Amino acid sequence: MSTRPWILSVVAVVLLIAAGLAGSASAAPEGEMTWAVHVSLAPTWFDPAETPSVITPFMILYALHDALVKPMPGNAMAPSLAESWSMAKDGLAYEFVNGDPVAAEDVKFSLERYRGGGATTLKERVAGVDVLDPSRVRIRLKQPWPDFMTFYATPATGAAWIVPKRYVERVGEDGFKKAPVGAGPYRFVSFNPGIELVLEANESYWRKTPIVKRLVFRSVPDETTRLAMLKRGEADIAYSIRGPLAEELRRTPGLTLKPTVPTFTEWLVFTEQWDPKSPWADKRVRLAANLAIDRKTLNDAEYLGFGKVSSSLVPHTFQFYWPAPPYPYEPGRAKQLLAESGYPRGFDAGEVTTDAVYAATAESVINNFLSVGIRAKLRPLERAAFYKGDAEKSFKKLVRVGSAAPGNAATRIDAFAITGGIRSYGGYPDIDGLFREQAVEVDVKKREALLHKIQQLMHERAMFAPIVEPALISGHGPRVEHSGFGSITGMPYSVPYEELRLKASRS
Repeated sequence: MSTRPWILSVVAVVLLIAAGLAGSASAAPEGEMTWAVHVSLAPTWFDPAETPSVITPFMILYALHDALVKPMPGNAMAPSLAESWSMAKDGLAYEFVNGDPVAAEDVKFSLERYRGGGATTLKERVAGVDVLDPSRVRIRLKQPWPDFMTFYATPATGAAWIVPKRYVERVGEDGFKKAPVGAGPYRFVSFNPGIELVLEANESYWRKTPIVKRLVFRSVPDETTRLAMLKRGEADIAYSIRGPLAEELRRTPGLTLKPTVPTFTEWLVFTEQWDPKSPWADKRVRLAANLAIDRKTLNDAEYLGFGKVSSSLVPHTFQFYWPAPPYPYEPGRAKQLLAESGYPRGFDAGEVTTDAVYAATAESVINNFLSVGIRAKLRPLERAAFYKGDAEKSFKKLVRVGSAAPGNAATRIDAFAITGGIRSYGGYPDIDGLFREQAVEVDVKKREALLHKIQQLMHERAMFAPIVEPALISGHGPRVEHSGFGSITGMPYSVPYEELRLKASRS
């Protein structure tokens, strides 16, 4: 339970006056902070309805929009636009009491409009949304669903992030992306597609007035250029600096290396494992691919050892995680398995499609494959295009996939490992059945056993080739007093934005 936002504001002002600091209570935001961002900026990141089970959109959503409930410093489910929520005794309904910035109609509209990751699961299990009065909404379920709040109120999806119903209906879907309006700490100013996004402080933001007046996000796909901008003072924060460049950042006076460890896993998808004519239909071939990957060397080279060698697409910190036995690096055994499968000289595996930001990771895997006879080519795509193609299941052969979306084992499996998942290329009937069973199991121990069995089957079948749980290695320049990195557990970006501070300029 939390206090209404407007009461929080009144209490804050009263306390400041009592302390003789009333003049600072209304201090206007000042200064400008600039990011060198590792991905192309796309309008799809401006709309909570389109979040595709990855963390990228929340880099922008935390600025432009707000959620009923969201992760904040010290609280993985912090009351935000909702002052409180409660579950019915029978587990069939959740009631939210909203604060002043949004109406219950906006909450209903936002959930019914949601079409991103987890949307199918939400629609299958939500019976309806009732507006009880302007500040109260009830979400009814078809049956008790232990994971409702995990799917709804964490960045596993964007369903609890609220957009203004009347504005969206007035300007339309395309108009909303061109000029998004939200309840967040910053307001949209301008957008040069793929190049630059400019935001300015929302001084009436319910939680607190932002400290920095203007935020500028510049898309800089080249890692060397991002580091150069940081060195020259053209950027205050630069995302995703890896390998030798990260070492250079660490050694540069005035710059600060900021590694974060989000709930992030990278893995390789064998999209043709369900095609009996494909080499990947043979489990021995998929196992050979896993044994060919030198995960430790990759982690040390790309992430300076800040990441963690992975044996699952489920992060090890997630609830219901099953610790799959690690795949050893055994290229000799990999060659033997390929020979047993009828490929003593290896085979042409086609393309490995990847988000261009992680092309180096995919290239390392390709080089490992080549050493055992699996020949593949790199196909890097800009992030928004990659996510779109992956959601449409348009990629063939091999796909290097990653997700840093929070949640638990069920949310990750739902998106990537069952038939019909938003980014799943196929599934297995027994795994699908176990997933349906766990979704309605209210006994935590029984549910854990079901989710462990699913992960065990995924591992036994070498359904994927897990690679690493990466660190996001970023850096900031000398003007930054508080960057936000690490403030929210599992979040790789410099949020919450209203907390960011620049150092006082010297006169």
